[in-house]
This record gives sequence, structure tokens and C-alpha cells, in this order.
Amino acid sequence: MVVALFLGAYLIPFGHPRVQGALLEALLMLQEYAREHVLFCLVPAFFIAGAVANFVSQGSVIRYFGGGAPKWLAYAVASVSGAVLAVCSCTVLPLFAGIHRRGAGIGPAIAFLYSGPAVNVLAIILTARVLGWQLGVARAVGAVLFAIVIGLTMAALYHREEAERARLAPQVPEETGDRRRPWQDIVYFVLLLLILITAAWGRPAHPLGFWAAVYAAKWHLVVVLLVALAVMLHRWFAREELGQWVNSTWEFARQILPLLGAGVLLAGLLMGRPASDGGLMPSGAVTSLVGGNSLVANLVAALAGAFMYFATLTEVPILQGLIGSGMGQGPALALLLAGPALSLPNMLVIRSVIGIRKTLVFVLLVVTMATISGLVFGQLVG
Repeated sequence: MVVALFLGAYLIPFGHPRVQGALLEALLMLQEYAREHVLFCLVPAFFIAGAVANFVSQGSVIRYFGGGAPKWLAYAVASVSGAVLAVCSCTVLPLFAGIHRRGAGIGPAIAFLYSGPAVNVLAIILTARVLGWQLGVARAVGAVLFAIVIGLTMAALYHREEAERARLAPQVPEETGDRRRPWQDIVYFVLLLLILITAAWGRPAHPLGFWAAVYAAKWHLVVVLLVALAVMLHRWFAREELGQWVNSTWEFARQILPLLGAGVLLAGLLMGRPASDGGLMPSGAVTSLVGGNSLVANLVAALAGAFMYFATLTEVPILQGLIGSGMGQGPALALLLAGPALSLPNMLVIRSVIGIRKTLVFVLLVVTMATISGLVFGQLVG
């Protein structure tokens, strides 16, 4: 590490305008992420992950997501989770880490990881309205199928390892205490999800309509939800439980935030912020490679989407500009299927949860399937 820092300080041409612009882009992207996503997306997600780790019994997670759970139930729930969560590729990470830590099988956990940011109803509707109904339908169908196929593939590849993990896991009996009833836990988790969804609600493209009304009133709604949560915590939870919840939340934040920050800096340095051209890799160079519907164009689009960071809904205006510059319909779909679910920051965090080998397989599956899907779609609509 010391040698690498020395060589970087000695060899990097910091005086070059492109390098200076890329460094500034990296810092601006980190600042933008901190301002727009950490407080209102990641912090609620960390608290949900801490709640899962403490208040969802291991038996319940294993029943619905474990290796012995009915596949149709596990993958049905995991593959449509994004329709409820509407989170980005980084906000879903604490939730993924939480259910995996509690004993979820690798297949359903990966399906949940992909589905969380990819099966986003608002993003799919916006895609259909701005980019055309064909891309909107293809994105919706592809995202659900990707979640199921990738989850099943990961489960098949690592079934022996997962069986050993299940065998070695401590057998935790179901809690039988009557301090809280099941419906109270359900209300508690629904309230946490509503706080996450409402606080992260983005500005809609049109200033009128239901979505705009929700956006205008979102902070009033958040305050009401927080007051309801405070009353709930005071009446239903013991002080020791609240302390354990905060500790678990902090553990997730300590594990994920440093890697996430490093990944955001690196992504900003290489590619700049969305819709900017200040990174070390000029956006024009990417655009020139994704015209038409060749295998190379779809692969480049899938790879670019996999490594870039997209905040929720921002991929649509970015693609609108790229399509206007000559990007093909097939590569556009490839980027839509790879981009929201992956990013360089989230790859670093996934590696810390499931290891580098499984992370590489997951990324390879997403990029390969996105490339093939884009190629087929481009042939159908071309």
C-alpha cells in the first residue's frame, strides 16, 4: 500500500487538466452522494438492516429464504422486492447483508440483491414514458427474469457450500415470548420501509399529478412517520432491544460506508458524474462504442452500466442523452438491465459479504445476460 501510494504520488500527472478535472469530479460525486443519498436512503436502510438482524428470527428467514424453503415462494418474494423498495444499487446493500447474515440462501439473497434496485416500478414507468414502451416492457420483464435466473444459477453453483453453511449454522429456536405480537413486528417493519421510501422520494419529471403531490408533502409525511415510530418504540420495545438495534445498525454502517465511499470516488474519477464528461474516460468514447446492435456494442453498454453508479431514476435521462447521440436500442436495454443493479461501489461491498469469487460470478452473470438480452432486443426492434 505504501509503495502504491508513493508510485501514484510520483507518477500521476496531477498538472494535466484532464486529471485535475477527474479528481474534482470524484470529490463532487462523493459530495453529491453524501448530500442526496446517505441521509435519506442509506441511513434508513441501515436501520432496517439492523432491525432485520435483531427482530427477525433466524427461523423466519430460513423458512422463507433458506435452502429448505419452497423455491417458488423464496424466488417469488425476492424477485419482486424492488417493486416495494424502489432503492438504488447501494441502498439495497445493508438489506442484503442483513438477510444473508440471518441465514438466507445464496440464491434468494442474490435474487433480492438484484431485484431491489432493478424492479423499480417508478423507474420502469419513467422508462416507458421517456424512452418508449418497448424499452419499458423489456426492462420490466427482463429485470424479474434476471433476478430469478441469476438467483437459481448462484444456488446451483454453490449448493454444496450452502448446504455446509446451513449444517454449521447454529440452530436458533423460535422465540416464544409474548412481549410483542406478530402483527406489531409487521407494523414496525412496514413503518421503517415507508420512512425509507418516503424520504428517498425523488422529484418527478412533471410538476402535477399524484407523484408530484407526494414529493411536495414528503417531509410532512416523514415527520408523521417518525413520530409514529417513536411512539411505537416507546411502547413496544425494551431499552435493551433498542440498544442492540442501534449497535447492529452501526456495525452495518461501519462495514459498508468506507467501501462505498472509496467506490464512489473511484467511479467518479474514472467516469465522472452522470451527464458530465469530466472523468478519465470521456463519455464520447463510450458513446462511440455503443451505436448499432453489435455484440461489442451490447457488451460495452453492459460493462459501462455495471461499473457506473446510477442514483434511482437517473439512468433514464442519461440514456435519453446517449440514445440521442446514436446509442442503439439493444445497448440501451443492456445498460438498463446491468446499470441500476450494479456499480463499482456496490461490488466492493458485496465482496465483503459473500467473498470475491461469488461476487465475480454474480457480476459476470449480470453482464452476460444483459449483453445477450440487449442483442436479442436490438434484433427484434431494429
